[in-house]
Amino acid sequence: MRHIATPEEIKAGKVTDVYFERTKAVLEAAGIQKQVVMEVKATHLPKGYRWGIFAGVEDALWLLEGFPVDVDGLEEGSVFRGDEPVLRVKGDYMQLAIYETPLLGMLCQASGVATKAARCKKAAGHRLLLSFGARRMHPAIAPMIDRAAYIGGCDGVAVTKSAELLGIKPSGTMPHALILLVGDTVETLKLFDQVIDPSVPRVALIDTLQDEKFETLRCAESLGERLAGVRFDTPSSRRGDMAELLKEVRWELDIRGYRWVKLFVSGGVDEHEILQLNEFADAYGVGTSISNAPTINFAMDIVEIEGQPFTKRGKASGAKDIWRCERCLHSVVTLAGREPEGNCPKCGGELFKATKPLMRNGQIVCDLPSPQELRERVLATLPRLEAIW
Repeated sequence: MRHIATPEEIKAGKVTDVYFERTKAVLEAAGIQKQVVMEVKATHLPKGYRWGIFAGVEDALWLLEGFPVDVDGLEEGSVFRGDEPVLRVKGDYMQLAIYETPLLGMLCQASGVATKAARCKKAAGHRLLLSFGARRMHPAIAPMIDRAAYIGGCDGVAVTKSAELLGIKPSGTMPHALILLVGDTVETLKLFDQVIDPSVPRVALIDTLQDEKFETLRCAESLGERLAGVRFDTPSSRRGDMAELLKEVRWELDIRGYRWVKLFVSGGVDEHEILQLNEFADAYGVGTSISNAPTINFAMDIVEIEGQPFTKRGKASGAKDIWRCERCLHSVVTLAGREPEGNCPKCGGELFKATKPLMRNGQIVCDLPSPQELRERVLATLPRLEAIW
């Protein structure tokens, strides 16, 4: 592929805004070389968001690894809110300047995807949630998007390479193309059942050729107990009231004894539609709304120079820590090295220091949990977060 940067080029600082290169040239000519502390935070979250899930940390540490810098911040998979300093980097500005662009890119997009996935998972509750959005993004970054989606709470991903890197099995059903080529939904399902490994759930796509209700019943009659579910990917021009359609199909399945057949919905689904369909849907495949999630608008600003608090207008100077309440997840921001006065001002719970040492002198000093561990961290947090509606 001709139009993507290689990891080597990113690590070499070639993916940077040109004004950082010019800044370095000016500072070198003037003989100015100073130690700084730079802070990453989002003053505002996307509209309607009350919280975010921090992701992209492992990539950010890879980017800075080997350089004489110290990094402190939230652990990957942590919750954050607007105006909280999620990461800070201390080092020689001459070395840090060219890495601001890629560092922010890694954190902004991954956190945006993880946050959207977490919102969808909070809406879906116990129902299955799969990441189906790879086809909406460049394939080179599909594994990154799926990793962030999985960390954020998705139960599985469709792309084989993404699943391989995550250490899980890929999840998916069948495309419309297969049914069109065979010529009939039930015949396609029979062939699928004959050919595909029995460990793969038999989920029929029932909106390709005929009415969804009657295609569902034909599939249930054909496969019986081997039919795990049916997927609705009905185009918007034919959708009408999806909740009513699901209700009707559920009724017809149940009165015929097919209570085990699950209803799987995909196609243009987001957290708001999930909330409307939960009464009858059992699973969701979410694509564009996760892969094209609003990025978290992190900025990276100098807050200290040569150990002295100093920053631009509109920002608060000085290196800072986040302290979090274990009970209600409320946060208190203090100057680095200072403890807050008393317990949580919201609920009285005990505060713990959420800002952790991540890197010292270019060496990673924190654990890098597996995607499964990060996902469990997020899932344990979701019930205590504010509702998305």
